[in-house]
Amino acid sequence: MSDLPEIVDSHCHLDFPDFADELPDVVARAVESGVTRMVSICTRLRNAPQVRAIADAHDPVFWAGGTHPMSAAEEPLATVDELVALAAHPKFVGIGETGLDYHYSAESAEVQKTSLRTHVEAARKTGLPLIIHSRDADDDMARILTEEYRNGPYSCVMHCFSSSAELAKASLDLGFYLSMSGITAFPRSAELRDIFANAPLDRILVETDSPYLAPPPFRGKRNEPAYTAHTAKRAAETFGIGEAEFFAKTTENFDRLFSKAKSWQQAA
Repeated sequence: MSDLPEIVDSHCHLDFPDFADELPDVVARAVESGVTRMVSICTRLRNAPQVRAIADAHDPVFWAGGTHPMSAAEEPLATVDELVALAAHPKFVGIGETGLDYHYSAESAEVQKTSLRTHVEAARKTGLPLIIHSRDADDDMARILTEEYRNGPYSCVMHCFSSSAELAKASLDLGFYLSMSGITAFPRSAELRDIFANAPLDRILVETDSPYLAPPPFRGKRNEPAYTAHTAKRAAETFGIGEAEFFAKTTENFDRLFSKAKSWQQAA
C-alpha cells in the first residue's frame, strides 16, 4: 500500500469502454494510491444496470445516475419515480450527473432545463446530492438552481467546476460544493485556481472525471481514479495547506455531502 493519505474520487466513469479490459486493475491501482472510495457516474439511465454491477462487484465503488445534459435530447426524459427507484440500491449515492451544456448542445437547451428540474425534484425526494454538469450556461444554471432551491432545499455538487466566479458564488451561497478536477492542475488554469482559493475549504471535493482530464504528469493520456492524488496535491497548494490536511478535509467534505456512502461503509 502507498503511504499517501486516504482520499476520495467523487466522480468517475468506470463503465466507459476505456476501462473495459482492465477494470479490476484500475480499481486496484486506485486503492493502492490511497483512493478509498470512488463514485462511478451513470450518464444514461439505460446503462444503470452496468454501473450498478460495477459498484456491486467492487467494494470501494459507489454509483450515481441520471441523464447527462448532452444526452438529454437523445434519451427518454427521466422521471422522478425512475430516479427515486434507483436510489433504493444501497450503494446509489447521488442524482445525476445532470445540468446544462450549451457549448456542444445549445440546440437542446429547453429539454435540458426540463431534465434538470426533474433531477432536482428527485434529489429533494431522496435526500441525495444533486451532481451538476455546467458548461457555457452560467446564467441559466444559477437562475434555475436558485429558483428550485426556493421551492425546497436540496444538496448539490458542481462537478468538475470550471465556470465563472459568479456561478461559483451563486452555488456556494446556496450551500453547494465545488469539485476540483484535473483542469485545476493545468498550468494555464490560474484564474480557475483563484476562484477555488476564494471558496470555503469545507465545500471542496476532488474528482478525476476519468477517463477524461488527466492531471499532470499524465495530461493527454487516459485518466483513472488512481490519479486523484495528483490533482489533490496541486489543490493543496492552491489552498496553502499541507497535502495530508487537504486530503483529510476533502474526505470529510465528501462524507458530509455523500452521507449515504459513509453510512454504507460504516455498516459494511
